Amino acid sequence: MANSKISALPIATELQGSEIIPLVQGGLTKQTTASKFKNYFVSTDITAEAGVDVDLNASIYDDTFMFKLSWTGGNGTAVYTLPDAVAHIHRKIRFISDSSFNSQDHADITPAAGQTLDGSSNPYRINKDYEGIAIWSDGVEWFIIQKKA
Repeated sequence: MANSKISALPIATELQGSEIIPLVQGGLTKQTTASKFKNYFVSTDITAEAGVDVDLNASIYDDTFMFKLSWTGGNGTAVYTLPDAVAHIHRKIRFISDSSFNSQDHADITPAAGQTLDGSSNPYRINKDYEGIAIWSDGVEWFIIQKKA
């Protein structure tokens, strides 16, 4: 089967994590296991609340691809500090607010200390319902790659 097209290969059964997978890294073919791949397609619901700061660099959020924000309590600002862009090279994260937001509710998406979001240390503010952004890390900083307003 060494010369078979990928489309001709048999379909794999559910992966267990110990399977060896070849990959090309830095021009060299290497091996890894399925368990080493991170799944960034996990969504996390977070309740935003005035005066609450959330560090998204915490390991509990390592596999989160989508943050759905819901507002509770009085008006004000909640701060979400982005993960370290260096440690999360090529990671993409999305943020979206639900119908609980209004113009007096502010969820500030803030780069980590010493890092930037679209070249700025200023936060990106979500302050209305169904607003969102998608961001991506190049290993140095975060970039806004899509906005929904």
